[in-house]
Amino acid sequence: MMSFENALHEQCAKASAFHLTLRPDNIGVITIDVPGEKVNTLKAEFVEQVNDVLIKAQQFPALEGLVILSGKPDSFIAGADITMIAACKSAKEAEALAKKGQSTLAQIAAFPVPVIAAIHGACLGGGLELALACHGRVCSLDDKTALGLPEVQLGLLPGSGGTQRLPRLIGARHALDMILTGKQIRARQALRMGLVDDAVPQSILLQAAIERVKQGWKSRRELPWQERLLNGPLGKSLLFKIVRKKTLEKTHGNYPAAERIIQVVRTGLDQGNASGYEAEARAFGELAMTPQSAALRSLFFASTALKKERWGDAQPHSLQRIGVLGGGLMGGGIACVTATRGGLPVRIKDVNEQGINHALKYTWDLLGKRVRSKRMRPVERQKQMMLISGTTDYSGFERVDIVVEAVFEDIALKQQMVADIEQHAAPHTVFASNTSSLPISQIAAKAARPQQVIGLHYFSPVDKMPLVEVIPHAATSEATIATTVALAQQQGKTAIVVADRAGFYVNRILAPYINEAARCLLQGEPIESLDKALVDFGFPVGPIMLLDEVGIDVGTKIIPILTAELGERFAAPAAFDAVLKDGRKGRKNGRGFYLYPAKGGKRKLVDSSIYALLGVTAKAHIPQAEIAQRCVMLMLNEAARCLDEGVIRCARDGDIGAVFGIGFPPFLGGPFRYMDELGAEKVVNTLRQLQQQYGEHFAPCERLQRMAEQGERFYP
Repeated sequence: MMSFENALHEQCAKASAFHLTLRPDNIGVITIDVPGEKVNTLKAEFVEQVNDVLIKAQQFPALEGLVILSGKPDSFIAGADITMIAACKSAKEAEALAKKGQSTLAQIAAFPVPVIAAIHGACLGGGLELALACHGRVCSLDDKTALGLPEVQLGLLPGSGGTQRLPRLIGARHALDMILTGKQIRARQALRMGLVDDAVPQSILLQAAIERVKQGWKSRRELPWQERLLNGPLGKSLLFKIVRKKTLEKTHGNYPAAERIIQVVRTGLDQGNASGYEAEARAFGELAMTPQSAALRSLFFASTALKKERWGDAQPHSLQRIGVLGGGLMGGGIACVTATRGGLPVRIKDVNEQGINHALKYTWDLLGKRVRSKRMRPVERQKQMMLISGTTDYSGFERVDIVVEAVFEDIALKQQMVADIEQHAAPHTVFASNTSSLPISQIAAKAARPQQVIGLHYFSPVDKMPLVEVIPHAATSEATIATTVALAQQQGKTAIVVADRAGFYVNRILAPYINEAARCLLQGEPIESLDKALVDFGFPVGPIMLLDEVGIDVGTKIIPILTAELGERFAAPAAFDAVLKDGRKGRKNGRGFYLYPAKGGKRKLVDSSIYALLGVTAKAHIPQAEIAQRCVMLMLNEAARCLDEGVIRCARDGDIGAVFGIGFPPFLGGPFRYMDELGAEKVVNTLRQLQQQYGEHFAPCERLQRMAEQGERFYP
């Protein structure tokens, strides 16, 4: 028999990610610690390592059980390494990859003594599938602990048994909800639904797992009677019918993974394990080859790269304290993400106490939702609230490293803010303006230190929208850019650096899209029809509802700036002036294109009086596909211009900006990946047809024409 010391030595010699130690009480502990990585991810080459460590464990005849835990400080297993999928050239190769994962985890499930997963931190994707293959699971109560199967967000399904083990453990209803949404479950919720057997403080996690091993084989938790009812023939039929209907309402048929998940889970429940695993592997292979999965994976890689990216060679300044000017919706949101996600002290200045209280309430209300759902303890909420303070003067601003200005869109006011900060803050303080329309060079025009003035454009609502645009002007220093990008990343944002041109990037590509929807409306197309066409195409909301959400007044401020700098193609239909003159600003004042019912009211309905205001009679007459084509093609054309003019650095940034900033359909990968999918020649031909039918604003830009002639792509 091989001694423990020899086994351990051999493991180390191979630099394995799986390390076995045997305790004096004959319980083995397998520690997962991928060499050279911050978090554990499962790789194809680990199949042999898992095999080896399980074989070695069985060589100890007195072995009573195993505990699997992570050697990383704040993560169990963050998922599988998805670069493995990119290496697959066919559905068969991807299917084989899934089968290999299934086979490996089946060894854990069939292990002759109890195997318990001790989970602390992220336990996602393949990590949760590994934990599900264990005979029991214990997790820590730490805020960092989260369990989920997010594969659907990459256009895939769990391919190592997750679609089969999870429904049998927690019931089809909860399992489908988890797999179809990719949501992450916290410790207490996981315990309530039976996903884990115990949830304990991190300090006793290993001991709790060992105790569970010592208890030996325990009878499997019985599902509640409601879940057992749903597992019966009638209940199951009703459940899957409802789930399929709700899923289609959300995906509009644009995400094939969702439908395959439902099919595969049903197959396993109806036909048994063998058929279920076979269906899972086959579906995984086929989905891996879909353009939707390729697009979603490209976004994942792009956003991951951007989150890690540092600006140039300049070193960002140390960030200790942040200032925010303005306690309105944007200022309150910026303060919230700075404190709650960035962990940085924030000092808010507003002209009155009411503004400060409004900003504080923003964070209090958001954290309150977490407290009520048991995802945060009241003491933790209090701790985070203590990071935010307010003032009606500039006291405390002498110690801040960056001031984010979120006051009204008025150039004189913003220039005054720059002067005030230069007077009251430290010499190194960066001034970042959250303007959505004003040139940063103008905001910095009277600055004593223009190299420390920059744009930092957030999107509303700040706590939900993942994107920020970082906008240097000609005199902004590299250190200021680096520091601003570092702040955005610490706030949990994805930052793209864009040029100081009218509309920057996101609003510039959004304006033609909304203007074309407005032209369709003035042709008599009903608002519901317009919005439905673009939602069916894949946007989260339609263009008219989006205008209500953003603010009709905000849109009307941006359009003249775009028209003045970039030409008449940005001019909004003149008839739309009547909307703003009627006092309609959208959701913010409860008057827009839609009616806004009192709290708890039904879904939003169109305000039919808008048609008389615009002098049109509403009647659906434009085909839905044509509406979507007209609006989207203008967005694509403008995105190509932005790349050609250097407004964005690369196609990757343009795709991230459109998807994360305005909800361009993720399954298309962004404007540039979508144009590559269509082909430049088809894009140009479509634009020319629309140009002949609807006007010169559809003229294809020179970049696209050149690419069509030369057969070029935006991505290699």
